[in-house]
Amino acid sequence: MTGFAQKEFVARRTQLMRLIGNDGIAIVPAAHEVVRSRDTHYRFRQDSDFAYLTGFPEPDAIAVLAPGRKDGGRKAEYLLFVRSRDPEREIWDGRRAGPEGAVRDHGAHEAYPIEEFEAQLPALLGGRTHLHYTLGEHPQLDTRINACVREIREVSRRGAAAPVAVTALETTLHEMRLHKSAAELDVMASACAISAEAHCIAMRTARPGLYEWQVGAELHHHLARHDMEPGYGSIVGGGENACILHYTENDAELRDGDLLLIDAGGELRGYTADITRTFPVNGRFSAAQQAVYEVVLEANRQAIRTLKPGTPSSRPHEVATRVLTEGMVELGLLKGKPADLIREGRHRQFYMHGTGHWLGMDVHDVGRYRLDGKPRPFEPGMVMTVEPGLYIPPGTRGVPQKYWGIGVRIEDDVVVTADGPRVLTDGVPRTVREIEALMAGRA
Repeated sequence: MTGFAQKEFVARRTQLMRLIGNDGIAIVPAAHEVVRSRDTHYRFRQDSDFAYLTGFPEPDAIAVLAPGRKDGGRKAEYLLFVRSRDPEREIWDGRRAGPEGAVRDHGAHEAYPIEEFEAQLPALLGGRTHLHYTLGEHPQLDTRINACVREIREVSRRGAAAPVAVTALETTLHEMRLHKSAAELDVMASACAISAEAHCIAMRTARPGLYEWQVGAELHHHLARHDMEPGYGSIVGGGENACILHYTENDAELRDGDLLLIDAGGELRGYTADITRTFPVNGRFSAAQQAVYEVVLEANRQAIRTLKPGTPSSRPHEVATRVLTEGMVELGLLKGKPADLIREGRHRQFYMHGTGHWLGMDVHDVGRYRLDGKPRPFEPGMVMTVEPGLYIPPGTRGVPQKYWGIGVRIEDDVVVTADGPRVLTDGVPRTVREIEALMAGRA
């Protein structure tokens, strides 16, 4: 997140403060470090909401946005409470910005040691009628804020009134995050391009006798060379493992004649790609594999075309489900009329998940899918994945044996623009011919 210009964060904070108004106040906590084992920690990743508004990279901080607040005639709307500088701890754990650095380098109007937050909270909340804060995610902070509100109410007749309403912050902030700025889309395009290169490397690496984790390691190596890390747990599933939607063991040997499904994407400056490709371990699709693959590819293509402004966000799934179900009938996986099969939900035997989700700072990004009880229409700046699939576990009764153990998913990341869908993940092959040509060039 530190790669964005400060003006990007200023614009976000300004927009949020405009939305909550001068009678509102927003409190946004940072993430905490999480213990991995005994005295070691997981690699720290900042809370997405906090990072989106501040760009501040350290744990154990709190941002306060108080529209219209002034201190001595100076604007003081944006406050950061952060860890103090500590030379001894910095020797062990790394440099800290401290309050001075929070102002100098991160745009805070005022900054204070985190220990002072509770003492300053009554003055910050006093006179604000609406508190924008998400309860339930930070229990200790919840307790402190609730206690402070009670105290203000008890003395409200002698001073400023306490907030009368608490609004979950995501009702405003997550709608902002759903609509990506030009700067965000640039970062996402880079994340997708580098991740696409990593998938191409995986295709060129795979061959019978290797293990799933070895192919995954080559993909991850390319991400690391570009200062990226996986945006989520990578799925590298060969053969029947591809029929497990969230397969993460990645420890099986790749066999000649099997397909390999890889669902992986890198995170760059806080934004992640999400790509899935399925390809033959030996570089050539069998007739049965290609037949299933072509059905999924057509669903992917037709669903992508629906990502246009004004189209309901449910349309990609509706279109993909229709194409896939028609294909299931043609392949002999199901019998009956496609419309009846969909109405009865029988298609879910082989296609049991949705066709896409919002994408951004989180792989399953924030933002509502329905407004006023109806699917929300697409708008420019939204980014959605499109990921139809078919999964046919071994031994499935009533299914030709040639299809047993085939799992195929094809996932792309798509931006909604005024001119139609823009696919960010075209850098990795999708068609049978393209995939086989790429794999034919393996050393």
